[in-house]
Amino acid sequence: MNGVIVVDKEKGKTSFDEIRKIRKEFNIKKVGHIGTLDPMATGVLPILVGEATKLSDYLMEHDKEYVATLTLGEKRDTGDSEGIVVETKEIPNVNEIELKNVLKSFKGEISQIPPIYSAIKVNGKKLYEYAREGKQVEIKPRIVTIYDIKLIEIKENNITFKVHCSKGTYIRTLCEDIAKKLGTVGYMSSLRRTRVGNFTLEDVGRIISIEEVLKSKQEYKLKDNELNKLLNGVKIITGLKDGLVRIYNNEKFIGVGEVKNKVLKRKIII
Repeated sequence: MNGVIVVDKEKGKTSFDEIRKIRKEFNIKKVGHIGTLDPMATGVLPILVGEATKLSDYLMEHDKEYVATLTLGEKRDTGDSEGIVVETKEIPNVNEIELKNVLKSFKGEISQIPPIYSAIKVNGKKLYEYAREGKQVEIKPRIVTIYDIKLIEIKENNITFKVHCSKGTYIRTLCEDIAKKLGTVGYMSSLRRTRVGNFTLEDVGRIISIEEVLKSKQEYKLKDNELNKLLNGVKIITGLKDGLVRIYNNEKFIGVGEVKNKVLKRKIII
């Protein structure tokens, strides 16, 4: 089996738990995923199976959408509900219009400092390993993009919002920064991912073929003599632009190639 299975990850499970489940259910060894979700988070987790695992580097670049809840008044060491309280602060009175304006101020390119409890490596060591050891380490800010952010609900000290963002955006950090701009502290108390690229909650349970996953990519129809060349590892000269290509022969999808400087090289043959 080759393709993508979209899973609705349960709260309390790791992304690797879901991979293990798919491996066992379909008796397949080559399994990977796009975009890790923390155990406390739920939602869209695309699982790559079979030859589709070779596409992970390309599919990792997808934008994402989340529904998050920010709880005001407490700061936690992990930035989410699983951490311990390290600071409390009074919550100012903020009306809906003011809150919407604060959220709107985060649209566009913003600078984020990734949370200390994250898997980013500094000097070959993951940040959460430094945190567990109680060691200080310099964390460099990164530029991410918030394409859209909208208020969903205000309920007591909880603010629920929907955000469309680029790869690499930390919603925990976004929640803390929103709280700071409101004049208080806060943490991410819930997170649900609703979309990764073109994969949505509506796709949960489906096995999506490689051809469908790459339906927006350019295609190339091989002649019979070109097919033999490609299968033998010979590169094909084309007029196509750089990028991934769906490859066909006699109207049949046979795999995926990659074009660089108008030269087509095979990547996946089904």
